[in-house]
Amino acid sequence: MRIHSFRGGVHPKENKEPTREKALRPFLPKGDLVFPLGQHIGKPAVPVVNRGDEVLAGQLIAKADGFVSANIFSSCSGKVKGIERRPIGAGNMADCIVIENDGMFTPAPGVGEKSAWEDLDAKEILAKIQDAGIVGMGGAGFPTHVKLAPKNPEEIRYFIANGAECEPGITCDDRLMREHPEVIIEGMKIVLKLFPNASGVIAVETNKPEALAALEAAAAQESRISMLGLKVKYPQGGERNLVHAVTGSYLGSGELPSGLGCVVDNIATIAAIYNAVCLNTPLIERGVTVTGDAAGAPDNFNARLGTSVQELLDAAGGVDPAAKKVIMGGPMMGTALSVLDVPLVKTSNALTCMMNDPVEEAQAIQTNCIHCGRCSRACPMGLIPQAMADAAKRKDFDRYIRLHGLDCISCGCCTYTCPAKRPLTLTFKETKPLAIAWDKAVKAEKEAAAAKEQAAVTGKGEKK
Repeated sequence: MRIHSFRGGVHPKENKEPTREKALRPFLPKGDLVFPLGQHIGKPAVPVVNRGDEVLAGQLIAKADGFVSANIFSSCSGKVKGIERRPIGAGNMADCIVIENDGMFTPAPGVGEKSAWEDLDAKEILAKIQDAGIVGMGGAGFPTHVKLAPKNPEEIRYFIANGAECEPGITCDDRLMREHPEVIIEGMKIVLKLFPNASGVIAVETNKPEALAALEAAAAQESRISMLGLKVKYPQGGERNLVHAVTGSYLGSGELPSGLGCVVDNIATIAAIYNAVCLNTPLIERGVTVTGDAAGAPDNFNARLGTSVQELLDAAGGVDPAAKKVIMGGPMMGTALSVLDVPLVKTSNALTCMMNDPVEEAQAIQTNCIHCGRCSRACPMGLIPQAMADAAKRKDFDRYIRLHGLDCISCGCCTYTCPAKRPLTLTFKETKPLAIAWDKAVKAEKEAAAAKEQAAVTGKGEKK
């Protein structure tokens, strides 16, 4: 098996030992469940329930608002307590549906019933995926039905399953591949029906030999599905890096994977597709790793969406009272939580509990940029973080955009490798939305000026 890699990247300590041998175990919460209406890229969903309504597990509670949006389902049975503002993992308040959990988890009619997919056409498969509210579960949260509906599906050459799981500490995808390889393969076959000329490629880092072996055995009779070993390097699971690993080509700035004939989905997303199409089960649970040196008993869970982070942490032995930080996600791309009573959502793959705060430590010894160039060498997107940071500091959004700052994927490689301990990734996260808003305003101003000029020219012509 050839081993593939990409330009740039870093080698943080893997820290997967605490949970890599911990099987995924079901976790049924006891407390109220909270469902934010915006768990995906695109417009938030619109509630279809009211306070006092009785709901069942797998019942639709919020409907997608347009094509780039996603349905939301209750993961428990119980009563709707209200639709209100609640804190979420991103650190802000958001509109949420709150359900009083009755502890029974009674499924809605039809949920869990097996059905054959072989006779479904592409349109019917896409409809099932869309109806199930599936989004990218590797972190981005892009509605999957949109990604699987490119303009020219016959031009897609590769459907790539992202099994890299390169973020330190996280092992829930590894366990999914090891424990349920047949689900992944069947999910791949379902998606390949959408792309008649595509081959399926399952890309996995070589530090997961059991997962590679299990998937290879499960795909032994599948002529359209092959395995691809990836070098252990972060962020190997980046969409653009995976496209390069498979095709040998890099995507241009702003170019989508479909431009090189590729579609990429996370392993957990593919399992969710199988559940939706073959078991009539919408997206109501996902794998979550609880790890870190401040976690009492690190573990892997199949957790219900809407579960309180605090409750899941308690199930993993609690958090050391002296812990400095709990992160939603991994240490490289995750978000630090200011409160623990926030819900798990569709993109929540891990909770990382830390005795020390590396950000706090870095701030204490931060210096000015020493112009060493390590950030540029580490950047998997081929960007120049040093120059981007200078443009961001000056609020020179024009230069920031010309430096391709909008291509930043917030992977954290620049911050990790910076000897001056500068908060580069945080700077870019804060600058990106400002630069996008500035660019939109400039374009709108130019369009308005052009329209005014055109109107003036037209007016002069009419007077003549």
